Amino acid sequence: MPLNPESLVVISAVRTNLESCILGKSFEIRLLLTALLAGGHVLIEDVPGTGKTQLIKALAKSMNGEYRRVQCNPDILPSDITGVSIYHPHEQKFVFRAGPVMTNLLLADEINRATTKTQSALLEVMEERSVTVDGVTYSLPHPFMLCATQNPIDFEGTYMLPEAQLDRFMIKITMGYPDAETEKKMVLAQQIGQPVDSLLPVTDMYRIAQLQREVRDVHISEAVTGYLLEVVRSTRQHGAVLLGASPRASLAFTAAVKAFAFLDGRDFVLPDDIKLLAPYVLSHRMLLRPESRQGVQHAGVVLRSILEQVQVPVSVGR
Repeated sequence: MPLNPESLVVISAVRTNLESCILGKSFEIRLLLTALLAGGHVLIEDVPGTGKTQLIKALAKSMNGEYRRVQCNPDILPSDITGVSIYHPHEQKFVFRAGPVMTNLLLADEINRATTKTQSALLEVMEERSVTVDGVTYSLPHPFMLCATQNPIDFEGTYMLPEAQLDRFMIKITMGYPDAETEKKMVLAQQIGQPVDSLLPVTDMYRIAQLQREVRDVHISEAVTGYLLEVVRSTRQHGAVLLGASPRASLAFTAAVKAFAFLDGRDFVLPDDIKLLAPYVLSHRMLLRPESRQGVQHAGVVLRSILEQVQVPVSVGR
């Protein structure tokens, strides 16, 4: 089924908006939009000051949806995110006061500064798109996306995210420092203010939900699906890996490559989409053996070796 030209115009406008605020990060922006269109969540890891929060704020303004930001720290409680039931004396009953999670786009800033108990409060949110308080389940607005930023785990005052939570992030992005020319443009552009402050919306959440439905119709052939699954299964069989990617990863990977192809203006998935996205979808889901970590191996190196070994299908089919 051919792509809707109007949909491509909308997503192009969003990309242009983001690139006008976050300079020199076109590929990272594409990864963020891939997760958005695939209905997934994003974890952005890097040192402070590399534009992680600004990128999410720019996305929220571009979509004109409900946006909330939670600054995570060791004192924050699960109820500070999900909400709490408060007794109302006049009505003589408990009334649910929604937390910041009741929004379209939630930014959990520096998520790994929150305790593991608070981090675990987001598990139901990420998987079920709902929160349960005092035995009552409340659905989140649709569409919903969690964008979390975190500092590198060797920074003071940080906690490692549980494996179950990492597995619920569709894509992990690293921003990185800008090159010299880009940083110069950034400094000159912000002498009169933050570009994100003057950003105007170019779409709305209803249109984003429609785009998400269109992405599901992007074709992925049986041969390409087999290639994707073989890459995922190989993460479980590699000698350096203690815990490989889960079946949830296979589903997330499939949704991500469809969205990635959509952003490229295609209604079908290529093997190159899988090879390009694999490090961002699978690396954070792989737990290496202690002896492998001591040997300065990391998931990216292991994944590259897997991609070199798995045979690419000759015919992708349509």
